[in-house]
Amino acid sequence: MAISFVGAGVIWKFVYTYRPAGTPQIGFLNAVLSKFPNFEPIGWLVNKLTNNFALIFVGIWIWVGFCMVILSAAYKGIPKELLEAARIDGANELQVFRSIIIPMMKPTIAVVATTMVINVLKVFDIVYVMTNGQFDTEVIANRMYKEMFQFHNFGRASAIAVILLLVIIPVMIINVRRFREQEALR
Repeated sequence: MAISFVGAGVIWKFVYTYRPAGTPQIGFLNAVLSKFPNFEPIGWLVNKLTNNFALIFVGIWIWVGFCMVILSAAYKGIPKELLEAARIDGANELQVFRSIIIPMMKPTIAVVATTMVINVLKVFDIVYVMTNGQFDTEVIANRMYKEMFQFHNFGRASAIAVILLLVIIPVMIINVRRFREQEALR
């Protein structure tokens, strides 16, 4: 992750910016698509059919680099001799992938997956900056923020925070156990 969620949200909000048909499109996506004949500009962040996909794409854009670096490092850590030995023994590429690469990378895949689950559960910045939870894009952290600071309903906000914590704790426990198992093997 090389850019903050707020920075990414601001950048992508400009990319998705919408102006009515017949006016110059200042959002990059609508500006490019408006070059096609009969294209009507789309309000990517206000349209309930597209806004969640637009936000998901931003999240993927932010995290794919991090995930690829970690998974690439795990792949590079697999001894090449092991892969060559499997190929010499007659294994095809699918068998090498399924029987050697995936099992060797399983701990790293688990860490990346649990990290992504935790990040998805606590996502707030992107939604807050891009839509402020409007148009059916509200997430649990956004609801907690609104209950606390807009509605001044401190009890409900605290309850939501506790629920979020209770959902994240099992994922964290799994992650910590895996980490301890890996450390014990070293």
